[in-house]
Amino acid sequence: MAASLTALVALDAKFSHLPAPNVDLCPVFPDRLRLSLHDDLGAFEAWREALNIDPTAVVHRVQGNGRTQVLKVHGRFAGADIELVGFTPTPAIEPLAAGVGAVS
Repeated sequence: MAASLTALVALDAKFSHLPAPNVDLCPVFPDRLRLSLHDDLGAFEAWREALNIDPTAVVHRVQGNGRTQVLKVHGRFAGADIELVGFTPTPAIEPLAAGVGAVS
């Protein structure tokens, strides 16, 4: 877990100005550091840019019966695999008022 802990210290030193993510370390994947951000995809994007991860590598999916959007991407930083994950509620779709937008 030395690589992920070293990366965590380096992330704190270099990016302390960014929104604080939840951090997960796992002995099953000792070289992986998971950073997760909740309810703020802008924070996810700020971290993605700071880590210089290609935006086309981001995977979007929906979970919780369509109620939660999830963005996930992997990159490398300071010798560790960084898994960056963003969660946000799916915006509610407002129904159209009767007759509004209807084609005649």
